[in-house]
Amino acid sequence: MFGVRAAIKNAVVARSVATRGASSSLVARRFYSEQPEETYEQFTNRYVKFFENVDDQFELQRGLNNCFAYDLVPDVAICEAALRAARRIDDFATASRVFEALKIKVDKPSQYEDYLKALKPVKDELGVQTKEELGI
Repeated sequence: MFGVRAAIKNAVVARSVATRGASSSLVARRFYSEQPEETYEQFTNRYVKFFENVDDQFELQRGLNNCFAYDLVPDVAICEAALRAARRIDDFATASRVFEALKIKVDKPSQYEDYLKALKPVKDELGVQTKEELGI
């Protein structure tokens, strides 16, 4: 049964190629690559808005997974919005894991220290501690 369908399909394709002639050619086109590239500022704004509207733990963790999946380190504004979202939904563990993800994502320990310095006021305000501060 499937062999008959394949034979008919091949015949239809052969007929359509024959009717086009040698002058026309088929062009492979990737439609997914026609979207404009997102700038770093647009990326930052998109995720800050996303984390400002998070209402539950699943959405927060999904957003963090998506954000950290890119080949870049998220901006301080994104981390701040994620920390505020985690504390808003009362998810202390995810707030601490934001710092773990940053530590893994940065290239040098000095970059991680810079993030800790930049996020210190937010950390203190929200009462979030890093894994090292917790002694884990």
